[in-house]
Order: sequence, then structure tokens, then C-alpha cells
Amino acid sequence: MKIKILTLFPEMFDGFQTNSIMKRALGKGVAEIEVINIRDYTTNKYGRTDTPPIGGGAGLIEQCQPIVDAMRANSTEATHKILMSPRGVTYDEKKAKEYAKLDELMIICGHYEGIDERVNSYVDELVSIGDYVLTGGEIPAMAIADSVIRLLDGAITAESLEDESFNDSALEYPQYTEPYEYEGQTVPDILYSGNHEAIAKWRRKQSLLLTRKHRPDLFAKLELSKQDKKLLAEAESGETPKWEKDALEKGHKFIKK
Repeated sequence: MKIKILTLFPEMFDGFQTNSIMKRALGKGVAEIEVINIRDYTTNKYGRTDTPPIGGGAGLIEQCQPIVDAMRANSTEATHKILMSPRGVTYDEKKAKEYAKLDELMIICGHYEGIDERVNSYVDELVSIGDYVLTGGEIPAMAIADSVIRLLDGAITAESLEDESFNDSALEYPQYTEPYEYEGQTVPDILYSGNHEAIAKWRRKQSLLLTRKHRPDLFAKLELSKQDKKLLAEAESGETPKWEKDALEKGHKFIKK
């Protein structure tokens, strides 16, 4: 897919495109990012793209003409155009997956005190990444581009996407690395058992517990299966279930001491 980003500060995206997973994904042709300078489209003889707000007020407001002309010059009927705005729908993983199916996405970054109200009528959607104020839409645009591109085939391994947080509105289970013990904290023995079915059940249980504790809003949206309810009941009982005891017993020789 292709992502086009309209901004007054294209240099902010230099490092974003040349590091880590994003660099590899773009290098492999999984996606393409085109950063477009809105200033290139102003008709103001001094190169201005902003003016004080009509009616008075603080700051400077981005004008319609440069933004709309930049949009028109760089989009087709297939381009889905979004404007970063506090009025917009809150961006989430579901929205990222929707965008990952598009052929072309255009992200318009606001800056300064705001954007002329009339620009809203030229986009397909208003999007917000949260209820806080940033100096511009560039960081939100990077967040969206990153979250979308990593979902595309070839960006990262399919296995890495399977159990991530928010895939089913639940947080991801805990992850561990060596050493087994670090400053008194140890890796759960079940992860050394070699019993992949038991490990999967343990991870699902932890995912449910973490979501209920840290994100009750997400937990309320979960459609709990019979097994999910059983796992939660096990956790609430405080006893180690038989399936976990059996896995630990059979895999005891692999468990570190």
C-alpha cells in the first residue's frame, strides 16, 4: 500500500522511515511512504500557509488553499483521506486493520493553532489518537503509519501478530527472557514445561487477568468463551488447576532451579 503524508514539516519523517522495522518494510516494498510538503502548494508570494484567525484569537491558523491543493494534486478516487483532529474517531487496532486493507491512505497533519474549518469537508474521515494536545499531527501520523504498515504481509512475521495486545480487545500475556531468576523474580515454571497446550492456556489466563486489572473498559467488551470463564474461575480459586500440575510434573526435568 501507499501512505501519503501532508505536512508543513517533512523533515520530521526522515528518521521515522530509516530505522528498525519501518526501514525494512519500506526497503522490501511492503509499503511506500510519500511525504508531501504543504508549503509547496501555497499561492502566497511570501510562502505563507497560515494567518491569524478571523475574529481574533491566539496563534495562527492553517489556510484552506495550500492544504486542499496539496490533497487534490496527490490523490485519486481510491485515496482514503484522513485529517488528524480532536473531533475524530479514536484510533485503535480495529481502525488500523481497516486501513491496512486500503491501497492508498492520505494523512493530513495539522499544526499551529488549528486548521481552517472548511478543510474538514474535503476529507473522508477525522481521526484522533487520544484526548491530549500535541503541537501538530506529525507524531499521530507516524503512529498510524507504523501501526498500519506492521500489519501488512511481509512487514513482520505472521506469528508476531497473532497474540498481540488488542487483537481481541485483550492485553497480551506476560513475556519473559533469560535469566530464570533476576533480583528475586523468576520466570513462571509452566513456560519451561514443554507442554504447548498448557502454556497457551496459562497465557490466555494471564491475558484475561491483566486486561481485567489494567483495562476494565476493554475487559467489558470481551466475549468470554466457556474456557475463558473456566480459566478465570481457576484464578479466583487460588488453586493450581490439574492441567497445570500435570504439565509441571511431566516437564519437571526442563524446569530451572
